[in-house]
Amino acid sequence: MKRLILTLCLPLGFGCAQVMEPSSGAQLTNNSPQLVNDQRAVAAPGQTNSLYQSNAPVINDSSQVSVPTRKNINHYVRGIMQDMAENLQYVNSKTPLAVSSFIFLDDNYNDATLLGNQIAESFMHELHSFGVPVIDFKTTDFMRVTPTGDFVFSRDYLELSQDQNFNYVLAGTMVNHQGGVLVNARIIGLASKAVVGSAQGFIPQSVVDALDSSYRTDGVMLKQVSK
Repeated sequence: MKRLILTLCLPLGFGCAQVMEPSSGAQLTNNSPQLVNDQRAVAAPGQTNSLYQSNAPVINDSSQVSVPTRKNINHYVRGIMQDMAENLQYVNSKTPLAVSSFIFLDDNYNDATLLGNQIAESFMHELHSFGVPVIDFKTTDFMRVTPTGDFVFSRDYLELSQDQNFNYVLAGTMVNHQGGVLVNARIIGLASKAVVGSAQGFIPQSVVDALDSSYRTDGVMLKQVSK
């Protein structure tokens, strides 16, 4: 008996596939190459043909979709610290070091912003990770207990020790730039005023804007805007 050959043309440029009707008495098995190819070539309505599937991730499968991690200031400070470590001199595990607030280059050197203070906090962590002893000179000699909390830090110089055991300080300036903030960091010897390490970096504006100030007036949160 002759076999009937049907030609199915699929839309979207997939071409045509042939399905053979086996002659009577022919045995169909799952191992039949022709049958397997024909079944893959013809997809049921509403289903995706596996023959034409790409390697793109399946949106519904959360295990295959990579979610980008948002970088914060610590990420960029870490990069600046790594650059500084390449040219750092005289500072080692036996030379205590302090970190000051970063200030804007075109601003009053007596005023710091939330951004400048956070950069300093990040550098304290990175220096400690590099094995450099960090002196937190804002720590008092006592614990101040108030109805709202217990505090050991202070920005009142009268509450801080006048004798500080560090010979080097990490300081730096910032400059507003199109699309972000340029950061200039350096380590300076207090006695010699010599720069013993330096690095520069860039923090995108979106990362700067992600900082949320905790300043309040009459219970209302005030957002601090970078200068």
